[in-house]
Amino acid sequence: MTASVLIVDDQVLIRSGLRQLVGASPAFEVVAEAGDGAEAVAQARAHRLDVVLMDVRMPRVDGVAATAQLMRFAAPPKVLVLTGFDVDDRVLDALEAGACGFHFKDLTPWQLETAMRTVLAGGRVIAPAVLDSLVRRATGPARSGAVPDGFGRLGGSERRVLALIGSGLTNAQIARRLHLSQASVKTYVSRALVKLGLDNRTQAAILAYEAGLAGTECGWDRDAV
Repeated sequence: MTASVLIVDDQVLIRSGLRQLVGASPAFEVVAEAGDGAEAVAQARAHRLDVVLMDVRMPRVDGVAATAQLMRFAAPPKVLVLTGFDVDDRVLDALEAGACGFHFKDLTPWQLETAMRTVLAGGRVIAPAVLDSLVRRATGPARSGAVPDGFGRLGGSERRVLALIGSGLTNAQIARRLHLSQASVKTYVSRALVKLGLDNRTQAAILAYEAGLAGTECGWDRDAV
C-alpha cells in the first residue's frame, strides 16, 4: 500500500525537489503541498496523510505550530521536520510539539525513504549530521570522554544502546547492530532514560554525543555487566 505524503515548505523549489525525492520510491506518493503551516493543516483535513515533511520557519503559521495542531487530529500523521544547512533553534520545539524527528534538506532519496519508513513504523529519526550541528550550536564542542551523571548505574547493554542512540540509529537499526530484538532495545532505552533522569530519546542522544559515546558502540563498556 502506498503511503501518502504532504510536503510543507514556503519555497517552491524546495517543494519541487522534495517531490522528486519522494517520487523515487514506489512506496510513497505526494498527495498535496503547502506553503505554510496554516495551509498544511487545511491539506491535512482534506487528505488522509501518512507522513508530513515539515519546514520550520514559514510565514503565517510556522512548522512548530502546525505540528502541534496536526497532533490534535484523531489519527495524526507522522511529522518529519526538514531543516536547512544550519540547524534551526526551533527544531527541538517541533520535536516537543510531536514531530518524529529531523533531517537536513540535502538528504539523498535513500535517506529520505529510510527516514519516512522509520517514522511510519513508529520510530524516531535524528540524522547524525543534524545532531552534531545541534549539539555544537547549543553547548559548544563535545566533551569527549566526560561521563554523564548516573552513567555508572547503566548496565552494559544499556550503555551500548545509549551510544548507538547518540549516533542517530533507530531501535530497529540498533537491534540489528547488537543482534537483539526490538522489544529488548526498547526496554534498554526505557531503563537508561529512567536511570539518567531523562525525559525522551532526544535528550539521550544529545547526552551520548556530549559524553563522546556516539559512534563508539561499546558505550564506555569498561565494566559492563
